[in-house]
Amino acid sequence: MRVNIYYGGRGVLDDPALYVINKMQQVLEELRVTVERYNIYEQKNSIATLPQTIKEADGIILATTVEWLGIGGYMQQFLDACWLYGDKEKFSQTYMQPVVMSTAYGEREGELTLASAWEMLGGLPCSGLCGYVADLLTFEMNQDYSVIIEKKAENLYRTISQKMKSLPTSNQAVTKTVLRTQDLGLTPQESEQLSKYVSDDSYVKKQKEDIEELANKFKGLLDKDKSEDEEEVPVYISDFETHFRPQKDFRAKYLFIIEGRRKPLTIEAEQDQLKCSYGKQDGIDVYAKMTPDVLERIIAGKMTFQRAFMTGELTAKGNFKTLRMLDDLFNFVS
Repeated sequence: MRVNIYYGGRGVLDDPALYVINKMQQVLEELRVTVERYNIYEQKNSIATLPQTIKEADGIILATTVEWLGIGGYMQQFLDACWLYGDKEKFSQTYMQPVVMSTAYGEREGELTLASAWEMLGGLPCSGLCGYVADLLTFEMNQDYSVIIEKKAENLYRTISQKMKSLPTSNQAVTKTVLRTQDLGLTPQESEQLSKYVSDDSYVKKQKEDIEELANKFKGLLDKDKSEDEEEVPVYISDFETHFRPQKDFRAKYLFIIEGRRKPLTIEAEQDQLKCSYGKQDGIDVYAKMTPDVLERIIAGKMTFQRAFMTGELTAKGNFKTLRMLDDLFNFVS
């Protein structure tokens, strides 16, 4: 059995949550449970990748301290990353025990926040632990409190090993009917890769610059006087027409800005019909920008549109699910 502990406090010496999770870790290890600790404050620049560490865990402990209001920023960022990039199917098989200690007010609300968040992520709930600590030394010396903490750790072990079930909750119903992540149409593996890119500040900065450049360039194309329009040499059009694979009940319009070419390439697919032309059009679903070299490698079957996007060689904005359909619409891979 494996249990991961995610600590969302600031790591100060007198943090009561640290004492509690140290005690729980000791009990779990005595039960021959493999315990892995993650201090979120030490990994604040890579929080987006932390949800991937849950993959090997049978259960997790989310621990934090209420110092003035709520569960704190580090834990909130971690939960946001779970919502955006985590593997929801894995969460549905993972038990979570919330541990919230308070030096102010609001430990019960904090415990409820963590429990509700995990249920909305589709995870399995487990009885949590919360408490108010005015003096850490007095708290540590109280044997009754130690017994309570040990029993909670044993309860987590028992819940995981026996795979205990619980009654359905309204949080789970709300998640299924109302709350949904933005549908990017990505697989868990692609979401994991995306979380790594999000954690890379230089990559994110470059993507923002590319998207801004793309938007400005397209705006400039729209602002040009129509009298300047000239017929563009129809390069690449025959390649798209030759490799087109109709998709039933699918319609989309793509605009490619190819560096070095004055006009963008517009591709409109509607079931078994394909229209390719150079020039400006309305109703675009996906705007994309790339170099001629990248497009030629895609046409030659050496790279896919999805791979070019994930590596940053192709930048795009619009409906990303529609963007993924490019590899289905055009079979360049031999």
